[in-house]
Formats: sequence, structure tokens, C-alpha cells
Amino acid sequence: MPAIKPFRLVIPEAALADLQLRLSLARLPEPATTPGWEQGVPVEKLSALIDYWKTAYNWRRCEAMLNDFGQYRTEIDGLNIHFLHIRSPHPEAMPLIMTHGWPGSVIEFHKVIAPLVDPTAHGGKASDAFHLVLPSLPGYGFSDKPVDSGWGIDRIARAWAELMQRLGYRHYVAQGGDWGSAVTARMGAQRATGLIGIHLNMVNVLPDESSTPDGPEEQAALASYEYYTRVESGYARLQATRPQTLGYSLADSPVGQAAWIYEKLRNWSDCDGDPETIFTKDDVLDNVMLYWLPNTGASSARLYYESLANFASKRVELPVGASLFPKEIIIASRKSADLLFPNIVYWNSPARGGHFAAFEQPALFVDEVRSCFRKMR
Repeated sequence: MPAIKPFRLVIPEAALADLQLRLSLARLPEPATTPGWEQGVPVEKLSALIDYWKTAYNWRRCEAMLNDFGQYRTEIDGLNIHFLHIRSPHPEAMPLIMTHGWPGSVIEFHKVIAPLVDPTAHGGKASDAFHLVLPSLPGYGFSDKPVDSGWGIDRIARAWAELMQRLGYRHYVAQGGDWGSAVTARMGAQRATGLIGIHLNMVNVLPDESSTPDGPEEQAALASYEYYTRVESGYARLQATRPQTLGYSLADSPVGQAAWIYEKLRNWSDCDGDPETIFTKDDVLDNVMLYWLPNTGASSARLYYESLANFASKRVELPVGASLFPKEIIIASRKSADLLFPNIVYWNSPARGGHFAAFEQPALFVDEVRSCFRKMR
């Protein structure tokens, strides 16, 4: 069995100097011909972010945080997979694997790690404790980039099951949003060895466009899907069809990479139009750096090429919990979810939050995860 190796992140100073040079030489377009965010990130917003990146941002702080959590890599199915592994001080803690999506990273979870791992220090009970495993998707962060096609969500789900077995967890639960929800649901559909239940903060159940919506919940679900398809899905079609062409721009320009991510952090979060009411500049740039430094613009986009057509969930017989944060990009109805998830044990709609639930509303996210998995312990 391949070894699990500690991984210490130390980015060479030359890479950070190269970033500073590229930022200093950045060429920006003229302002959009319409106000606000309608055509994308406004020049003044991105300029402010770049200025902060050049003059005040400290990557070594983020690097130290990741190293302090405990980072590891292990080879699964030919790829070295990067993951954080944080064990709880409570010996009866429940093992939990949580998976990020695009344009996220393990950075999304940094605010929820401590309360999930050590609940007695954060307003919870010892019986709420989790041992956390937080992997980086293949082609994301510091996981290896696939060199051949075939690394879609089915293969990732099998890899995650192998990771949990390799870590010695014979019984565990799984959680995810965005691509993480697709992987998590697929683990449930595969009945991964040792998996006893899942929690999703994005429910990948698409409405039936051919039927008449039955009540306000069904109407809201269909409206969210239609808006996403009409307005928000352009990035997905591009990444699903031309990830290589897009990748040249993202690999060469940190400003381009930042803008590509910053827009989604704004559009998909519950921020009333201003991302900095939810995310600090450090939050944004920490996440961007996990794309820029390992040069994963193309490889992360390639997951859409591999699996966009396979994104929707399949039937899951295991216990399922779901948290429907109000500003999620596509809202599922309970009626549609029941068709694929016959064993829903938890279904709730928190008061605030969007697509990046753990990143935006860590306290609410922690409450949801605790409440859901109490029903599966």
C-alpha cells in the first residue's frame, strides 16, 4: 500500500517574486459600458484587490496556517492526492471527509475546522466531534494533475473511499458542496465501504422542466435552474468544452486567474452584491493562491470536461442530510430530492448563506453539519 507522507508547503521565494512582477506589469481593460457587475468584475474592484495583493498580502501567513493544520499526500490510482487531516482530541469523534468544489479549495473550510474538531472549545458537546479529512480534488491545490482523461466524479469517489480506508477509518460520513456534493453523492450511490451517510450543502437534483411546477418550492427550484442556465452557466460550458484554451490565460496571468474566481465568489455568495461584506481580501487571495501557485487553472477546469454531463446525483439509499442555504445557485425541491434520496434524515434551510457555505457562514455551517450527523451517530 502506498505510504501516507507528511507534506510541508514551502513556496520558493522566486515564485513569489515572479508573482509580484506579473502583478506590477498587469494590463487592465477599460471599464465596462454598464455599471456594476453585469459584465463581470468592475475595474475599480479588481484594481483594489491587486493593489492589496502587491502591497499588503502575506502568503507566508496562509502557508503557515495550512502547515499547522497538518498536510499529507498519498498516491491513489496513480495520482498523489493532497489532503488535510486533523484528528479531534475527543477519541469517540466521527470521521468526516469534506470535499470542496470550483472555484474553491481546502481554504473554504479553514474557519470550520476548529469547531468541528474540538466542539467543547466552540460551544458544542464532545459528542459532536469529528476527525476531519479534507482532500484537494485531482488537478486542484497540491494534488497531482491528471495526465490522461478519466478522472471524473466516479473515479474521485472511489479514490476518496480508498483514502478513508487507508487512514484506518472503518466507518465514516461524507460532506460536500459544488463538485464536492457531486463526489459525496456519488460515494453514497456507490455505497463506498465504511460510508454510513452523507450531508450536502448543494443538492444536485435538477427540476423536471417538462412538468408544471407544483407549488412555490417547485417554482423557486425551476426559476433558480433557469436563471443559472441562462445567465450563470457560461463559465461551465467554457470549462467543459475548452479548458485547455482557457488555461493559457489562467496560467499566464494572476490577474486573470483572480478575476475568474472573484466574480464567482461575489455572484454565488449571500453578500448583497459586495463580496467584502462576507470575504476579507485575505480570504479571496488565499483561495486564489491555491490556484495560482500550483498552476491549476486548466487542470481544475478540466473536471468540467470530465464530469459536467454526469454532475446530477444518482440514487442514494444511505441516509442523506441536506442544508439549502438561501443564495445557493440552484435550489433543489424536497419533492425532487425524495425521488433520488429515499432516506433523507435531515432537511433544513438556514437563514443566511450561499454557495460557499463554510466560507461565508462558518457558524451556521457547523450547526448544520452537527445537526445532520447527530442523526447518523
